[in-house]
Amino acid sequence: MLNKKVSDLLNEQINKELYSAYLYLDMNNYFDKRGLNGFANWYMIQAQEERDHAMLIYKYMQNNDCLIKLNAIAMPDKKYKRDIDVLKAGLAHEEYVTDSIHNIYEAANKVKDFRTMQFLDWFVKEQGEEETNAREMISKMELFGSDPRSLYMLNQELSTRTYSAPSLVLD
Repeated sequence: MLNKKVSDLLNEQINKELYSAYLYLDMNNYFDKRGLNGFANWYMIQAQEERDHAMLIYKYMQNNDCLIKLNAIAMPDKKYKRDIDVLKAGLAHEEYVTDSIHNIYEAANKVKDFRTMQFLDWFVKEQGEEETNAREMISKMELFGSDPRSLYMLNQELSTRTYSAPSLVLD
């Protein structure tokens, strides 16, 4: 059985990951309506990843005999005026999720819950990759987004992204 605080934080993280999926679906919808199917594809894959992150934590908690409480998922409330605003909101959200993962890791460390710390190692690495990807998208948009041909090429690049589910073995 996990420490109650660690268990509560993991339970909250499930909700945060599912909210992230909702947020990225909303961003997908924004770009779909703009006719930028590559950007829409990128955020659809982000939504799939976040859903899978929630399920990894869910299964980890089940495997550790924790009670899971599913909470309501808030509706995304962001309104975007420009394409770059969506990308910046995505980065800000990833930074928020990173902080949340770090808080769980810190709580696990305080109670010497090494198994949960090891489980979270993957998430810590994943969040680093997520933030790097978000920053790169912002940089590319700032460099090329105002030129229609370059925006088209960037959109084409993003349309080639495919999804690969995480392959973690949970105990």
